[in-house]
Amino acid sequence: MTTAVTPFLPNQEQLGPLDSRIVDVQSLPWRTTPSPGVEIKILMQDEQSGLLTALFRWAPGSVLGLHEHVQIEQSYVLEGEFEDDDGVYTEGNFVWRPAGHRHDARSPKGALVLCFFLKPNKFLEGPLAGEELK
Repeated sequence: MTTAVTPFLPNQEQLGPLDSRIVDVQSLPWRTTPSPGVEIKILMQDEQSGLLTALFRWAPGSVLGLHEHVQIEQSYVLEGEFEDDDGVYTEGNFVWRPAGHRHDARSPKGALVLCFFLKPNKFLEGPLAGEELK
């Protein structure tokens, strides 16, 4: 039985264990994160395993402090761009990072990024230091 859910998905409790979950992404709320200017829209989450698929909206000038990817992280840039010390990731490009990779990330111009996590990041600096993003 799956423990994955989409927060704020109407009638979720009425779905059978093998039913498709159709998500009206536009109707899901943006949630603030402890990193100013970075918002998250959770598309699917399994808190038990740590699995997370989410949209991240970066305001121009926003920064996500130093963090470690506990498992593989994948990001597809839908709009704008974000960057770190390894490079600049522009609209239409995909970047993935192996488990154990550490970096901070920033978006001087703003971005919309679709991200996939197998486990939550471990934050080492900034407002999320010592926490996992859930």
